[in-house]
Amino acid sequence: MFKVIFLLSFSLFLNFNSFSQVETKKNKNVQKIEEILTYINSVYVDTVNENQLTNAAIEGMLEKLDPHSVYISSDDVDDANEKINGSFVGIGIKFQILKDTLVVVQTIPNGPSEKLGIRAGDRIVSIEGKSIAGNGLKNNQVREKLMGELGTKVKIEIKRKNTKKLLDFIISRDKIPVNSVDCFYMIDAETGYIKLNTFSRSSAEEVQSSIRELTKTGMKNLIFDLQDNGGGLLYTAKTISDEFLSENKLIVYSIGRAQPKQELFAGQKGLWEQGKLVILTNENTASASEIVSGAIQDWDRGLIVGRRSFGKGLVQRPIDLTDGSQIRLTIARYYTPSGRFIQKPYEDLEAYKNDYMDRYLRGELSSQDSVKFNDSLRHQTKISKRTVYGGGGIMPDIFVPLDTNSVTDYYKTLARSGYFNSFALTYVEKNRDKLNETYPTFEKYKSDFLVDKKLMDDFFDYVKKEDEKLLFVETDYKISENAIKLRMKAILAQDLWGISEYYQIANDDNEILQAAIKAIESSNYDLKGLAK
Repeated sequence: MFKVIFLLSFSLFLNFNSFSQVETKKNKNVQKIEEILTYINSVYVDTVNENQLTNAAIEGMLEKLDPHSVYISSDDVDDANEKINGSFVGIGIKFQILKDTLVVVQTIPNGPSEKLGIRAGDRIVSIEGKSIAGNGLKNNQVREKLMGELGTKVKIEIKRKNTKKLLDFIISRDKIPVNSVDCFYMIDAETGYIKLNTFSRSSAEEVQSSIRELTKTGMKNLIFDLQDNGGGLLYTAKTISDEFLSENKLIVYSIGRAQPKQELFAGQKGLWEQGKLVILTNENTASASEIVSGAIQDWDRGLIVGRRSFGKGLVQRPIDLTDGSQIRLTIARYYTPSGRFIQKPYEDLEAYKNDYMDRYLRGELSSQDSVKFNDSLRHQTKISKRTVYGGGGIMPDIFVPLDTNSVTDYYKTLARSGYFNSFALTYVEKNRDKLNETYPTFEKYKSDFLVDKKLMDDFFDYVKKEDEKLLFVETDYKISENAIKLRMKAILAQDLWGISEYYQIANDDNEILQAAIKAIESSNYDLKGLAK
């Protein structure tokens, strides 16, 4: 009995001693930081902002851990969480700043602005009695003025075309959805298409609704577009994967130093477990998108078409701090069902940041042969035992090179300048009534509207007036003409209808999507030994 008590006491002593050592070390580190701040405040040559120094110290600490552990100031938390939450509180408009004027591009359906009769093309000239026109207005300033607490009111004045007097509106702020499904539509009689831009709290429900609607129209094949989707919530990725995989199939598992192994399985009857499935990826497909892509590939459930994904295999947990700020701290690594860890190396932070350019210079974006994997990272899929690799993203089953034939320097400069958007909005504002009369439906617009020479001449005249240094390059224009015209038509459609209509036009030039359509129509899908 005495021996047991002695051993227990000795064990408690060791644990206390170990805890005490940790606490002493922690206290010394905290003391060191406080000591440095004291010296800076007392003897540094200039007055300093202690909050900025503290934030910089936190950012520096997290940067030493990995590229995805980050600090978010209290001022930026709401904006950072907007896409994850799938909503924000505001007045329900999509806007664009055109020459220091705030123009309503669209009102959110059933939102507070639409309910009050605010229209696309209205110009907001004052908020709470203060003029906002001609003051070097910025997007973040507009959001700050129009967003607020749920149920609070904001007064705005609007200048409307063909109306002499300014119109007064008092709008009650409400919860506004942030859609993660940009669009869904039938490409042809049998093939449906869904584009998802993030994995938020509302994404699973949006995807489910899209699948149901497409199924009603006779969908037999589904193309799920995750290009440029940077990820989001892990559990949302699990829920969406569950729509494609049958019950009890492992979707993803994660392991961390302080977190035991956690496995997530398909557990419900999915809406699309049988039909053909193609996932689209590119170099910007990351995180939660790679969880879905990896699970689908590992279970031989569908084809992955496109280019190698980003390569992010780390899980972050948001942790709220007492002052309202937040850190997103990496707590675990996640693995695909076959055991792949797809995180690319990040020991060299500068190389990590320049990975896209490195892929481009190596020729990886234009040639599959340029992609090299270490044999030690080899794994096998669960059903057909195909070879797949970890260590740097999801490699597609069908590689699609980046199409650079029509992308000239002139085209890239135009696209970066923002003149496509500003010209399109100006054009729509001048011609909205005529366009609505001539093209009462999007289907008629898509089939009949032509970007003719006059429209292009007007566009280039507009660009010249805005920037005399951006000279028209005829040789480049001839190469990029089709791409420029298609982009213009798509942006005009977006201003007239919305983002869904933009993609329904722009996708005609989406080489990865076109390759997926060909794969479904040909025997390539079956040659991979995948489920029909």
